[in-house]
Amino acid sequence: MSAIAPPVGTARPPTTAPTAQTPATAPKPPKKVGHDLSTKVLIGLVIALLLLLIGYPLARVLWNAFTADGRQVLSHIFSSDTSNPKVVLRTLILGLTVGSLGTVIGFLIAYAQVRLHYRGKKIVHLLALMPIVSPPFAVATATITLFGRRGLISHGLFGLSISPYGLGGLTFVLALSFFPVAYMNFKGMLEHLDPALDEAAQSLGARKWHIFWTVTLPMLVPGIAGSFLLLFVEAIADLANPLAIGGDYTVLASRAYIAITGEYNLSQGAAYSVVLLFPALLVFLVQRYWVSRKSVVAVTGKPAGKPQLVRSGVGRTVLLIVLGVFVALIVLMYGTVIVGGFIQSLGINNTWTLDNYRFILQGIGSEAMWKTTAMALVATPVAGVLGMLIAWMVVRKLRGSAAGAMDFIGMLGLAVPGVVVGIGYMTAYNKAFVHDGWQFFPALTGGRAIIGGALGIVLVYIIRSMPSGQRSGVAALQQIDPAIDEASTSLGASGLTTFRLITLPLIRPAFLSGLSYSFARSMTTLSPIIFITTPKTKIMTSQIFAEVDAGRFGHAFAYCTILIIIVMAVIGLINLVVRDRSPMANVGLGS
Repeated sequence: MSAIAPPVGTARPPTTAPTAQTPATAPKPPKKVGHDLSTKVLIGLVIALLLLLIGYPLARVLWNAFTADGRQVLSHIFSSDTSNPKVVLRTLILGLTVGSLGTVIGFLIAYAQVRLHYRGKKIVHLLALMPIVSPPFAVATATITLFGRRGLISHGLFGLSISPYGLGGLTFVLALSFFPVAYMNFKGMLEHLDPALDEAAQSLGARKWHIFWTVTLPMLVPGIAGSFLLLFVEAIADLANPLAIGGDYTVLASRAYIAITGEYNLSQGAAYSVVLLFPALLVFLVQRYWVSRKSVVAVTGKPAGKPQLVRSGVGRTVLLIVLGVFVALIVLMYGTVIVGGFIQSLGINNTWTLDNYRFILQGIGSEAMWKTTAMALVATPVAGVLGMLIAWMVVRKLRGSAAGAMDFIGMLGLAVPGVVVGIGYMTAYNKAFVHDGWQFFPALTGGRAIIGGALGIVLVYIIRSMPSGQRSGVAALQQIDPAIDEASTSLGASGLTTFRLITLPLIRPAFLSGLSYSFARSMTTLSPIIFITTPKTKIMTSQIFAEVDAGRFGHAFAYCTILIIIVMAVIGLINLVVRDRSPMANVGLGS
C-alpha cells in the first residue's frame, strides 16, 4: 500500500556529489528534434485512442444538448425566473469550498508525514488512503448513521436532532473523501525536494518559517494548483454523494441525472451536463496558465540527503493535533462501515448478524464482485501506461500548441464530469454496426452482443482513471532534468527506447501510483457507469447505490467492506509485481 502515495515523486539515480538547485529556475527545454518512426506511430495511436475514448462521446453530448429541448434548457440557465441559476451557483460554491478545504487538509497531512517526527507514520499513511479505496457512499452513509437526526453520536450521545443534509454535510463528506488526492500529490513532491535547498537557506541565517514561505512553498506551486483543480472538478462532477446526502441542495450533476432518469429527457440532461464543462475547463485553463509561469526542477540525476525532521516546537504540536483530529474522523467513519456490516440496522436494531454478508455473497452480489474486479483489472494497466505515455509526449516530445492540445485532451477524461461521460457513451455507442453477422458497437453499452456492456464500462474506467496518472507523470517529468533524456538520445537511442529504459524507471513511483489509483478509481466509480450498466453487467457501486437508496444500510456497509478488501488486496499485489528489483533500488534508484 505504501507505494500508492507519491504520484509526482521521482527517484534520483546516484552519482557522485549533491548540488543545490534554485527553486524558481529551471534549465531551458531541450531543442526540438525530429521524431523517429516509432515515436510518430505512438503519437498517432494515442491521438486515435483519445478521440475514441473521449472525443466522439463528448461530441455526441454536445449534439444532444443543442437539440430543441436542450436549447430551451440552456436559454433558461441564467434566467431569473427559474431555479437554474441557483443550481449553477450552488455547484460552484460546492466546488470552491471542497477544492480549498481538501487541498489544505491534504497539504497539512502530507507536511506532517514528511517533515515532522512522530511515531505511527505508516498507520497514518494507510488511514489517509482509505477514502481512495472505498466506494463513494461509504463516508456519506456513515455520516448519516453517526450525525443524522437519529445519529448514534448527534442524537445518541448529545440528544441533538440535526440534519447532515445540504451544503454542510456535502462539504464535509466530499472533503473527507477527496483530500487523499491532494495528500498524494504533496507527499510525493515534499519527499523529493532537495534538502540542500533548506540547508543553504539555513546557512544564510533564514528562520524555518521564512524558509517555508520562500523556498518550500514556491516549489509546491504545481502541486497546489493541480490538487485544487482535481478536487474542484471531483466535487462539482460527483453524483453519488449529492444523491445520498445532498438533500434539497441540488447541483448540476444530480439535476442532469434527474432529468434523464426521472423526466426521461436526454436532451435536457445533456444540456445540464454541458453547463458543468464551463467551470471545470475554466479552472483547468487558469491552472495551466498560472503554473506555466513558473518551472521547477527538483530531480537532476544527482543525489540528495534526507530533510531534517522537526522534533519540537509549537507549530509541530498544533499540526499533530490537527492530524489527530482527521485520523480520528477517518477511523470513526470506516469503523462504522465495518461494524455496520455485522449489525442488523445500526442505530435502530443493533443485533449482531451475518445476514448482510449472506445477502450480498449470494446471487447478484457475488456476480457484481467478480465482474467489477475483472473489468477494473483489464482497465488498470491500459490507463496506467497510456497516462505515462501522454505525460512523456507532453513534456518531452511535443512543443507549444501540440503539447498543450495533447495535455488538454488527455485531461478531459477527468475535467469532463462523469455524468457527461456516461451520457456520451450511452448515446455514442448504443447502435449496432453489423458486418457479415458480426456486431461491434452494441458491446459498448448493451445491445445483444455476448459481452454486454462490459467493453463500454472498461473504456469508461480507462478514460476516467488515466488523467490522474497523466498529471502525476507530467509533474514527475517536470522535476527531471531534460539533459538525462538528451544524453540517451545522443547515444542513438530511439524515443521509445529512451522512454522504456530511462524515463519510465525514473518515474516509477508516479507510474506505480497511477496503476494503484486507476484500479481504486475504477472499482469505486459510479457517475459515468450508472448510465451504461445493463442487467448482464452488475457493478458493485451500482448495487451499493440501490441499497442506500432503499435504506438498507446494513447491506450497503457489507458491500463497502468487501469492496475495500478487494481494492486493498489488488493494490498490494500491484506493488509486489511492479516494485523495483534492480540492484540500484537499495541505494535510491526507484525508491
